[in-house]
Amino acid sequence: MNKINFRIYILALLLSTGMLMPGISFAQYDLGGGLGVAAYSGDIVRRLDQGKIGLQGTLFGRRNFDNVWSMRAALSFGRISAADSITGIDAAAIARDAYFKGNIYEASVVMEYHFLDYTHPQAVYRYSPYGFFGLGYSYYSGSGSAYVFDPEENYGVGTPVIPFGIGVKYRLTDKWTLAAELGFRATFTDFLDKIDDRQPVINRFPDPANPNSPYGVNRGNYSDKDWYYFFGLTISYSFNTIKCYTYN
Repeated sequence: MNKINFRIYILALLLSTGMLMPGISFAQYDLGGGLGVAAYSGDIVRRLDQGKIGLQGTLFGRRNFDNVWSMRAALSFGRISAADSITGIDAAAIARDAYFKGNIYEASVVMEYHFLDYTHPQAVYRYSPYGFFGLGYSYYSGSGSAYVFDPEENYGVGTPVIPFGIGVKYRLTDKWTLAAELGFRATFTDFLDKIDDRQPVINRFPDPANPNSPYGVNRGNYSDKDWYYFFGLTISYSFNTIKCYTYN
């Protein structure tokens, strides 16, 4: 999907967020941002690789419905990369010698559920663990090589994503809130790392006519989509004058 369609999707996502929250005044919002790290898992990295991380940042607005539920709309950026020469999960992957690097741009809307009441002026706790889930869209733009004889080239891919995760918030003051969050992004593409089931097959055994040819299968698994992850700290400022929610 090209960049024009990506921008149209972001606009539609933000407009739909406004339709879901009619009659909202600015005084009911939190605004914030954060920094952290991003990571990827897919055909080159099978699990979350703590040694191959990139910078991540986010800007967001939040509507607090009550002392339990909030809705957050965010624009995020993350840098991800991986290489068979570094990860080396097996002999075939080492021979494949694929690599990629690039940037992810994401728009998302999530619902947050807080397990403790920490926002009320008379709250017992100043912190609360929380979970979140929602929908989003991301566009990846980068460069890479799918196998040792594949020339490096620029490419891009857009995909819907399902963001979900956990975190902890701490109320520094009545206006400022600090949070630590780990977010998972399930994508609907297998092409973030430039490897999918459309790639050519590399011979499992070296070609006698070409002793330097790699061995193994280069194709990705069509049923195993790529994931990426965000972990970081955020800080937000509340424009609420009085947080007075109804207790049931």
